[in-house]
Formats: sequence, C-alpha cells, structure tokens
Amino acid sequence: MSVSVVLFTSDLRLHDHPPLHAAVKESDEVVPLFVLDRRIEETGFAAPNRRAFLADCLRDLDAGLRERGGRLVVRAGDVAEEVGRIAAETDADDVRMSAGVSAYAHAREKRLREALESQGRRLHVHDAVVTAVPPGGVVPSGAGSDHFAVFTPYFRRWSEKSLRDPLTAPRAVRVPDGPGSLDLPARRDAGDVSPGLTEGGERAGRARFAAWRRAGLASYEELHDDMAGDATSRLSPHIHFGTVSVTELIHGARTAGGPGAEAFVRQLCWRDFHHQVLAARPTASHADYRPQHDRWRGEHDAGEEIRAWREGRTGYPVVDAAMRQLAHEGWMHNRGRLLTASFLTKTLYVDWRVGAAHFRELLVDGDIANNQLNWQWMAGTGTDSRPNRVLNPVIQGRRYDPEGAYVRRWVPELAGIQGSSVHEPWKLGPERPSSETYPEPLVDLAEGRARFAEARARS
Repeated sequence: MSVSVVLFTSDLRLHDHPPLHAAVKESDEVVPLFVLDRRIEETGFAAPNRRAFLADCLRDLDAGLRERGGRLVVRAGDVAEEVGRIAAETDADDVRMSAGVSAYAHAREKRLREALESQGRRLHVHDAVVTAVPPGGVVPSGAGSDHFAVFTPYFRRWSEKSLRDPLTAPRAVRVPDGPGSLDLPARRDAGDVSPGLTEGGERAGRARFAAWRRAGLASYEELHDDMAGDATSRLSPHIHFGTVSVTELIHGARTAGGPGAEAFVRQLCWRDFHHQVLAARPTASHADYRPQHDRWRGEHDAGEEIRAWREGRTGYPVVDAAMRQLAHEGWMHNRGRLLTASFLTKTLYVDWRVGAAHFRELLVDGDIANNQLNWQWMAGTGTDSRPNRVLNPVIQGRRYDPEGAYVRRWVPELAGIQGSSVHEPWKLGPERPSSETYPEPLVDLAEGRARFAEARARS
C-alpha cells in the first residue's frame, strides 16, 4: 500500500491544493502533516498574532480533514527531522509540499530533500501554490535578467500568463494508522494577542471572499483607498497563511469582471511581484535592494521618536490612527501602511528595518516578501522608481479620510473635532486638545523633508 506525506506550510487549505490533490490521486494513504518549526520559533517570527491565527487555521484544517475521514498530524521540532521521522514511521514513498521563495524556505527544502534521499524517498515540490505565477515564471526578455525590478512591465507579462484551473477539495483523505500527533495549538496559548484579531481558517477565508465578492468587489477600484470606508477585502491574513488560494481568488475576480475586479487582481499581482524579487534577491529581506547609501537613524539617536511612532503618539492624527489600528487588530489599512512607513523613513529618517520589524511583530499577514519589500519601496531603497517620494500625512489624511472618520475611530482624544479639521488639531482655537490629551506634532513636516533631502544629498 503506497503512502505519501503532504507537508503543509503556508498553504493551510483543502481547496486548490496541488500537493494534496496529487497525493490523494496517486497514493493509497496520505499523511497530512504540519510541523511547528523550532527554527521559526527561535527567530521570533512566530509572534503572538500569527501564532493565534495559525492555531485557528490548524484547527479548521483538521476539522476539514476529519469530515473527509482523515486528520491532521502535528509535530514540533526541526522540519527535516520530523518529516523524515514520519516518513519512516509510515514507510512513505514520497513527501509533497509547496514551493517557497525566501532564503529560509530554500534552505528548508534543501535539508528536507537531503534527509529524504538518505532514506531512499522522494521530495516533490509544487510551484504555483503559494503564488499564482511562480518566481521565474515570467522574466524580462533581455539577456541575463532573472527577474523584473519594475512592477508595470511585470504586470503586463504576468497578465498574459495562463493560470491553472483551481482544484476542488478532496472528497476523502485516508490516513494510515499509527502516526502520533501533538495536540492542536490553541489561540489562548499564543501570548499577548491583539484584541481585535480576526478569525483564521479556510472556512473563514472562503466565507470572507464570497461575501466581499458579492458586496465589495465591484466598488473596489473606487473605494480601496477610503480609509474610513474600510472597503478592502481584508483577505491578506488568509492569503499569507494560504487558507485561500491566490489562483482561485484571481479566477473568482475575473469571472465577476469589471474595474473593481481588475484593480483587485492588480493588487494580487503586486504580491507575486514581490515574491519573484525576493526569490531572485534573498538578501532584500534585510539589505537594501537599491542602496542609496543612507545613514539612517536608529534606536540610539531616535529612540523617543520611534517610541512615539510605535505607540501612535506622533501628533499627526492619520499616522497615529493607523498605528493604533495595527496594535488593536494586528492589521492595517494599506493606505495607512504607506503613510506610516513614509513618515518613519522620510520624515523621521529612521531605518526602514526598524519599522519592518515592528510591523512583522504585529501584522498577522507579516509576510517577509511583502512586508520587507513594501517597506523598502517606501524607504526609497526598493523597486520604486521615485526613491525620494515623501507622503505628507496632512494632505494624505484630507484626501483619503476627508471627513476624519477614520481618525476619530482610532484616536478617541480627537473624537470631538468634526470634519477635516481633525487632521490639523494644532491649528484649532478653544477646542484644540491640550498636549496632555493629545501630543503636539513630533516634528515639523518641512523640517523633516529638509532633513531627508539633506541626508540623501550627503549619501
């Protein structure tokens, strides 16, 4: 009787899962396996919000497998060792998994392949599971170019690529007797979790997309930057953990059609774009993709300003609102991500890695490719063709939160200020909040821009 192990990583779903589909089709029995990776725990990447969301995902995955006659096997430790142990226990012929793009994912795959080959077993790595188009699936025409460094030409080529059809979830999953499993992790054991953290799991992710496709997709192009309207899909945590398939999302959006669907697909393409950049340049997770020779400030010389930024106490209401949303939900509106990153790197001239680390600590969708490369994009060290662009938080606040509803939602100290005046409370008369209630602006915007320009000029 043939046995295949399916190693789940960032693909915690049953629908449109090529490794699981192939294993069920080609083997008599399948071991659905998830390893709580000791190395990820040691790096600190397993922050409380992601641990809690992961616990939801694993419980939902196990429930879905049990409905099909199977179960999820959970182990903890070194991935290569644990997978090899399970393969030996069940006398598995092979192991199947989805391809990753980070340096860590490549190293994990290499170690796993070597461990299995030493046992006489095979490792099958499936592309286009975590992304719609695998890194390297489209490359520039010029000789020697291994990836696209600019989004627009990538998007054109990516849009021409035919995607595979989404796969249905298996009707039955037969798991061999014997392989022991740890208890499923629980959300309550995750640590200090953001109080507004959303629910994880494939059922929740699919339900969210179905509801948003009916009620929000058509207006996405028009409303996706409306901070108070909260009109985005909020699917990024599910995409990060793979509880929904990017390929299935694209097919679903394109079937619906219209400008909103086109704008949504473009955003999904940005994710594939960043993944192919990181796959080609793994050091971009921690080093400048396009160095500007910045002399960034850090904790030593900007500690108080960094603390104020983290706590949402900069005195710039839309920046503070976004940072407080992050703390409460473990998620932030995309326009807020751009504004807060620009403020930290361009106005305060603080190292982008400081901001990326804080986001990675709190964001449930804290993906290495998207988080690090979006931070670099705003810092002017990444793929942005305008490295010196600076977003003015007052102008941006008035544009994307014109009535101030987003600010009042997250900065209750300013709830009594009506209309767009909330974006410049320091200009108000008697109703101006005291500095004890809400802080004065941390820095003058013009001075911040001048400091950034001067620093770049010296570089």
